[in-house]
Amino acid sequence: MNIVLINLLPHREARRKKRREGFYVGAVVTLVLGGILLALGDGVLGAMIDAQQSRNDFLQSQIAILDHQIRDIATLRQEIDSLRARQKAVEDLQSDRNLPVYLFEDLTRKTPSGVQLTSVRQQGRTVLIEGTALSQERVADLLRNLSDGQGWLEKPELIEIRAVSQAGEPQTLSAFQLRAYLRKPGAPAAPKPAAH
Repeated sequence: MNIVLINLLPHREARRKKRREGFYVGAVVTLVLGGILLALGDGVLGAMIDAQQSRNDFLQSQIAILDHQIRDIATLRQEIDSLRARQKAVEDLQSDRNLPVYLFEDLTRKTPSGVQLTSVRQQGRTVLIEGTALSQERVADLLRNLSDGQGWLEKPELIEIRAVSQAGEPQTLSAFQLRAYLRKPGAPAAPKPAAH
């Protein structure tokens, strides 16, 4: 005889219930683990952001210090440039102080006999010289002496020369006007002492 066993217990329903419970437990465990991982990630990222922010704050403070030092350096450079300009002005004044003495000494040495200087005017680096000479050759000698490369005057050029006669003088004189340029102080070659 064949016996047929029929299980009347709702085993399929029980299996479904077990699977559902397993699914819910798995979902809850997954949610809890996800929440823990999310909280850990947030904490780690927050710590990293705080560390980076503290580094940024440190860098900002160092940049501010460097900016202040750069401003100080720029101010120092301006002060140094100002002091250099003042120093140059004082040096120029010192070197120009004795220039008239050197100029007149130079003119005295280079003016040939028979030439009389009546006016010497300086305008900046230009010197205008007026005078009279016994002849035009004496004026040429003066120009040659001034252009010898020695002394304080250079590039002499004749502006005007004309014949003039003085009252009571039988001889006609040559009145002249010439222009020369001053060398910068320290530029002239030292004149050689005259042999006695």
